[in-house]
Amino acid sequence: MKAEFTAIIETVPEGGFWAICPEVPGAKGQGETIEEAKNSLQQAIELFFEDRKADILRGLPE
Repeated sequence: MKAEFTAIIETVPEGGFWAICPEVPGAKGQGETIEEAKNSLQQAIELFFEDRKADILRGLPE
């Protein structure tokens, strides 16, 4: 299954870029290039859902 999320990417005054995803609370990324910021954000989103999945599985009886 594949899902699409919104990525908001902005420049940082000190240099580089930061990215957020409004659909995934707390998912943020950063990088020297837009591509690095997108990849960083993608990793944050993946970690978010891996953590949620672990929480769900922990609560299921065997």
